Amino acid sequence: MLRRLYNWTLAKASHPHAAWWLAAFAFMEASFFPVPPHPLLGLMCLAEPKKAIRFAAIATLGSVLGGLLGYAIGALAYEAFGQALLHALGLAESFPKAACYLREYGAEIIIVKGATPIPFKLLTITAGFIGMSLPVFIGASIISRSISFMIVGVLFRLFGAPIKKFIDKYLGLVTLGFVALVIAGFLAIALLGGGSTQTKEACEINPHAVRA
Repeated sequence: MLRRLYNWTLAKASHPHAAWWLAAFAFMEASFFPVPPHPLLGLMCLAEPKKAIRFAAIATLGSVLGGLLGYAIGALAYEAFGQALLHALGLAESFPKAACYLREYGAEIIIVKGATPIPFKLLTITAGFIGMSLPVFIGASIISRSISFMIVGVLFRLFGAPIKKFIDKYLGLVTLGFVALVIAGFLAIALLGGGSTQTKEACEINPHAVRA
């Protein structure tokens, strides 16, 4: 079953409209969709390694634009829609600390956390909720998403053929590794509780009191 799904996705990744699907996945994941675009990006790079950088750029652009939607949800529709969305995604408990740390550190959190497997939508919605400067948010998002996607693009551009051979041979192990990475990303949300004691204590406040 896994092998058939892999072959099917690989075939779709070389489809003429695959780039549009990648942009759509990256856009949705940055604001409300639970599935990250990295698997599709990786398979598209496997199918056409010479276009890996281009695919990574498309994913970056789609994600930044989707981040603007997440920002708008946090800024304009948190009570009506955003709060329920975070609950549905299992991110509600992480929201208060994310809001506080974004207030304390701003773009640094977007850049550092946005380049990790931590769900980017948590940061985009939270940034809108606290009223982070929009130009700062956009700039930080471009940097963090470029790091996240360009690493994939560059690796596949340089080592596309060997990587594909490895995945073809060890698909099961690669799948387990990716699942472990996703789990690690969710666990890494706990890092939002790190930092100085003073900051940590401040970040226990009610999220509705965080708006600047």
